[in-house]
Amino acid sequence: MTTVFLEHLARGAGSIASYAAVGVILMIVGFYVIDLATPGKLSQIIRTERNPNATLLATSALAAVGLIVAASIWGSGGRLAEGLVSTAVFGLVGIAVQTLAMLLFDRVVGISVRELVKEPQLQPGARLLAVTHIAIGLITAVAVI
Repeated sequence: MTTVFLEHLARGAGSIASYAAVGVILMIVGFYVIDLATPGKLSQIIRTERNPNATLLATSALAAVGLIVAASIWGSGGRLAEGLVSTAVFGLVGIAVQTLAMLLFDRVVGISVRELVKEPQLQPGARLLAVTHIAIGLITAVAVI
């Protein structure tokens, strides 16, 4: 193996680790933002109560953040520092827009996340909000590219 190849591998591995770290941080932030919108502790509601509405809302929000992170990486064009900053900024914007959408759906459409997570059965409103999360993630991701 040549030195150039090894340097390429090291640089690539470092980039992957850096983007993964930013992505994980954004996903944790996204989870805790959803947690703030729900009554009780979200991880406990999912783990202990096995609430399908809370689980669907959390997983769709995290999938949307993942789409934004992936698009930000794609759009970085190999420029690591710029890519990491844009990934963090675009990810936070996506999380903010998702949160705003949940609040708007509560006010305008009357679908409350707080009420949904009290229901033990999967509700149509949870499905609608989950698709909204994914759609916002896609919109944000395409805007990044």
